[in-house]
Amino acid sequence: MTRFPALAACGVLAFAAACAPKRPALPAGPGVPFPEFQAAYEEAVRECRGARTLLAELGLSGRAGDTKLRGRINAGLAEPAALRLEGVVFGRPVFILAAHEGEATLLLIREDRVVRNAAPEAIVEALTGVALTPPELRAVVAGCGLGAASPANGQMFGSDWASVDAAGGITYLRRVDSRWRVGAAVRGALTVLYADFADGLAATVHLRAGAVADITLRVSQLEINTPIDVKAFDVQVPGDAVPLTIEELRRAGPLGDR
Repeated sequence: MTRFPALAACGVLAFAAACAPKRPALPAGPGVPFPEFQAAYEEAVRECRGARTLLAELGLSGRAGDTKLRGRINAGLAEPAALRLEGVVFGRPVFILAAHEGEATLLLIREDRVVRNAAPEAIVEALTGVALTPPELRAVVAGCGLGAASPANGQMFGSDWASVDAAGGITYLRRVDSRWRVGAAVRGALTVLYADFADGLAATVHLRAGAVADITLRVSQLEINTPIDVKAFDVQVPGDAVPLTIEELRRAGPLGDR
């Protein structure tokens, strides 16, 4: 099958490469018991736990498989599982991914191709190698790792790092400007790592899915709990758009040769 140029996730967005940001290292070795982990965790997720809606501009760089990804995405997310991602070049959208009620539509504007009625996390994985549901993506961008949950089993690493079991994995807490923040989250092969905190918020999010994908998001223009019209989560598909299956999308995407 011929590869479609725009299917390499946001590699369709041709922006100049930026300097790779330095990533903080997660603590290694055994920790010590952290009796105050519950209070520390609640402090870390205080703002992001209440993110019912989220608007942001995401600068994307990295790789999926052997494909370099580079671009910019306008993102809107809302509870419980609504999503809209627009890839933009020179002010013009090149793809739109919208989802609500568990189903997503991907419109590739330049190719006039459309994927309908697919799981949103399946489309995101086909494009980037990282499978994230809309609620998980909202939590990632808001700074809550893979989602706020009830923590357990707190461990302390030095004075500035701690960990808890939460959201089906490990959430790492990091002391930033004298208060706890979510510093990272690990679940299986997926790692979310936060960096470049300013006013308590992380401006850089690193996503790694084992050896499959390594992606950096630069978060700007972040707005939390700004009302979003529900119509934003629909896509107006041209009548002549050619259907594309999720299997075809995977084969044509950056991981299609794996």
